[in-house]
Amino acid sequence: MSNLKQASPKSAVDTHVGGPIAVPSTPANLERMISQRASSIDASGIRRVFDLAAKLSDPINFSIGQPDFDVPDIIKERAINAIREGKNRYTPTQGIAELINPIKQQVADATGWKNPGVLILSGTSGGIMLAMFAVLDPGDEVLFLDPYFVMYKHLPRLIGAVPVAVDSYPDFRLHPERIEAAITPRSKMLVLCSPNNPTGMALTPAELQAAADIARKHNLLVLSDEIYDAFCYQKHESIASLLPDQCIQLKGYSKTYAMTGWRLGYAAGPAVIIEQMSKLQQYTFVCAPSPAQYGAIELLHHGGVDMTPQIDAYRRKRDRIVAGLGGKFEINPPQGAFYVFPKVPGNQTASEFARRGVEQNLLIIPGNVFSSRDTHFRISYATSDVKIDAGIDVLLKLADSATV
Repeated sequence: MSNLKQASPKSAVDTHVGGPIAVPSTPANLERMISQRASSIDASGIRRVFDLAAKLSDPINFSIGQPDFDVPDIIKERAINAIREGKNRYTPTQGIAELINPIKQQVADATGWKNPGVLILSGTSGGIMLAMFAVLDPGDEVLFLDPYFVMYKHLPRLIGAVPVAVDSYPDFRLHPERIEAAITPRSKMLVLCSPNNPTGMALTPAELQAAADIARKHNLLVLSDEIYDAFCYQKHESIASLLPDQCIQLKGYSKTYAMTGWRLGYAAGPAVIIEQMSKLQQYTFVCAPSPAQYGAIELLHHGGVDMTPQIDAYRRKRDRIVAGLGGKFEINPPQGAFYVFPKVPGNQTASEFARRGVEQNLLIIPGNVFSSRDTHFRISYATSDVKIDAGIDVLLKLADSATV
């Protein structure tokens, strides 16, 4: 989010309410110690907006990509009981059997896979990292649709691999011919996210079949990020059943059950790749958080937890904000997740539009955080209807002033 106001770099003197105070400068020798790998990656523009939100008084916060409801009490109690029972130690790297076994059966039933490998993750973000480190070598290429979740671009660079963003504008659909045109002899992985962050678009069966055909033709491993599967306002479709030997399916509990801070998800796929991911987890995350794993057992036993009311509420929120903005903004109506990705009206950039929003106590994420373009902005409607209506009012006023 390059054009939003940021804190100035630390200098020898800074100020606070009581006057000037001394602030030590960073020694030059320490700055030289920073690796090129770390220096080449910018801090997340989303994280900078989170930091900004903490400084504003009761903002209209359309930036946060997490549910505004709480973890169901029955899951909390299961985790609390696990803590009290002393289940606070390391678990096996791959996860506890009480969680792995029913997930494995669940995956097999849904995909038709025979005896899939399963790894319990420290969040699906951890799964993206482990899958890429397990599969990619320096120089290998990773394809994904633009706009994209920020990790798809930056994690390959940590490995020395090459991120290849495939344009999906203006409709944010999967265009097979564009993927084909981007493939080279170094292409090794295709990342799909459906429903998508930041656009909210969900891939159709025809699009998934086209992607599967391309993957088989060019021997690509598909990394299918399905963290928003429950927030699909139509039947959720997965590529997993089409590619039993060339797909890593990532799912999790963070969004569906508001467990974002619990850091819990799972990867399923060919055992040979899951085994390599497990080995790498041993030397990185070690294991997923123990109490969270025991808490999640409640989701697989005793009938689970029905989140239909919450998902229906988010469908209504989606309709509310699309209807409210539709007269002034160009919008591809989202089919899932809890995001809308409108185009900025007029000739201004999304970064400039977001800066003007901050002046009105409104927080949105400019499109250049998720894209090579800076023409759109992301709204998260995971907030109250009161805040949604207030945000719509601000955005309509900003749109009117942009076209004057």
